[in-house]
Amino acid sequence: MVFFMKFKLISSLEKCFLDEQIKDKPEYLSASCFKNEMFHFGLAYCSSSNLTEYVCLSVESPLKEYITVRKVANVPVQFAAKSECKNNGYLRTEPGLYPDFLQPLPKDGRFPVTENLRSLYVEVDTKGEVEAGVYPITLCFTENKPEKTVHKTTFTLEIINDLLPENDFIFTNWFHCDCLMNYYGVECFSEEHWRIIENFLKIAVKYGMNMVLTPVFTPPLDTPIRGERPTVQLVDVYYKNGKYSFGFEKLERWIKLCNNVGIKYFEISHLFTQWGVRCAPKIMAECDDGYKRIFGWENASDSIEYTAFLDAFLPELMNFLKSCNNADKRCYFHVSDEPKLRDIEYYKSAKELVRKHVGDRPIIDALSNYEFFSNGICSNPIPGTNAIEPFLENNVKDLWCYYCEAQGLDVSNRFIALPSYRNRIIGIQMYKFGIKGFLHWGYNYYYNRYSYEAINPYLTTDGDMFVPSGDCFTVYPSTNGEALSSIRQAVFYNALQDMRALLLYEKYFGKKATVDLIDTQQEITFKNYPHNDDYILNLRQHINNKIKKLHMGES
Repeated sequence: MVFFMKFKLISSLEKCFLDEQIKDKPEYLSASCFKNEMFHFGLAYCSSSNLTEYVCLSVESPLKEYITVRKVANVPVQFAAKSECKNNGYLRTEPGLYPDFLQPLPKDGRFPVTENLRSLYVEVDTKGEVEAGVYPITLCFTENKPEKTVHKTTFTLEIINDLLPENDFIFTNWFHCDCLMNYYGVECFSEEHWRIIENFLKIAVKYGMNMVLTPVFTPPLDTPIRGERPTVQLVDVYYKNGKYSFGFEKLERWIKLCNNVGIKYFEISHLFTQWGVRCAPKIMAECDDGYKRIFGWENASDSIEYTAFLDAFLPELMNFLKSCNNADKRCYFHVSDEPKLRDIEYYKSAKELVRKHVGDRPIIDALSNYEFFSNGICSNPIPGTNAIEPFLENNVKDLWCYYCEAQGLDVSNRFIALPSYRNRIIGIQMYKFGIKGFLHWGYNYYYNRYSYEAINPYLTTDGDMFVPSGDCFTVYPSTNGEALSSIRQAVFYNALQDMRALLLYEKYFGKKATVDLIDTQQEITFKNYPHNDDYILNLRQHINNKIKKLHMGES
């Protein structure tokens, strides 16, 4: 019966598992944000009856046109956490159904209510188009007929008369074109493939991504030795009569598309193999005897043949990028992903070859051994968050950071099994330590380990026991070729907004006062921070209130 339905407003940091009780969820009735800030909150719901009832949701609010409500769907989690992390602040670590996927509601707003706890996720995105003020957001639930109201509940959102500042922070979440090609069964860079790429890029940009992995050649990532991924190569290579030439038409289209959707920076795919810098990446070419692979695992990274190829290709690439309204000034280059100390001489040689042609453009790579920097081999390192201390202690300029499956102990991450505060805390950490960029490898990686086989991301969230669930991707593929978001993607964007809110606070009160505010409860580091939602929610409310009072002439 409808009389047994229960509804409760909750913060966006709450996750509702099917076996939890609604009474245990803290109520969250009001908050504030700045004029150009995207804001999220949730609503938990269940029934005390074992019968499934359907209700229809409608929104009553002056902000209605800016509000999107999605249902938090549960997804299978088999590999929740590594064994050494199981007592390290995870929500739970056993296999089961975990809340993550943000599923669009049908047009009539209808959804089922059962005795198991579930939630809705409410997004308010005014895009700076609404005046400051206090706005009610009333969620109305009706049964069967619109006039039969089951429940109404109102969240109060205050929009403060100020704007989050733009900043120069760079965020890349590796974009895997071959995964889209494979999942949707389309030809590489066909018109349908381009349409899907654009859709997925738009959602990435909406949630803060402003740099994209650009596959000039098929990225040599997540493959075994002698293995390869499906070809996604934006540059056409011709090797005729012993000479190289290049076609940049697809790369030009890529740059124009990225410009149109809001991508600012281009991350040129790795020019040497992952985990060792030992070999050339997969490169396909039109040759005298047909279209074939001309470089790959059989070619040493320092071979005469591959060196000659890069000596021919990189100058042509740089000239082309300059011709695209100086797009070269927005490009970052990669040598090899996650090299180790044993690879340092190979990395040094490869990097010098690339540097010769790309000039002063940044060469960035995910690597966590400080020796790459201290020996002058990599001037733009991207250490893992669990190994960042030596870089911070030595004041490495313009430092980036990254995490992946290896960063599961103590530090922030976006695994499905982690509480959302552990996802969002990284924004505060990156502000405090002046981090300039963030890299994560899995925006839409829909393969298993080494890319042997494709997976269904709705059924397999861990890459087939490859990494803790959630590390491989942050978006789910819809049937119509659009990306559908997750709790983790939205919460990470809130972290990026926290960084900007702290910059705004710094503008008015100074850096020292801002850091002191962050450290009020304890000294914040990448491994040390309060393990609760309240710290982040209260910090943001304090910042918002202080700036509001400043504009009202109060101290």
